[in-house]
Amino acid sequence: MALNEAENARQRARREERLRKEEEEHRRQKLQAAENNSRKREAFLKEKEKEVLQLQEEAKTFITPENLEARIEECLDNPQNYNFAIDKEGRIVKRTQLS
Repeated sequence: MALNEAENARQRARREERLRKEEEEHRRQKLQAAENNSRKREAFLKEKEKEVLQLQEEAKTFITPENLEARIEECLDNPQNYNFAIDKEGRIVKRTQLS
């Protein structure tokens, strides 16, 4: 009977040690997942902040009712001609001949 109790005590100690290690590993994995989520969130926020700053920079060139007249005058003063062709060598041909 004493042998049986000794074996039970040994098995209980092994089981408790195994459960303690599993709990420690689970806690470590949880902490690692929280750190990863935190890093991902920081990277996401930095990316979105960068996008917002870029959009704010682009918004400076938007046409608004306040600057509409000035932009129209600017376009009339500096006309752009987008009627051109590009040959096979990559040169821009401004005037094409009609056949």
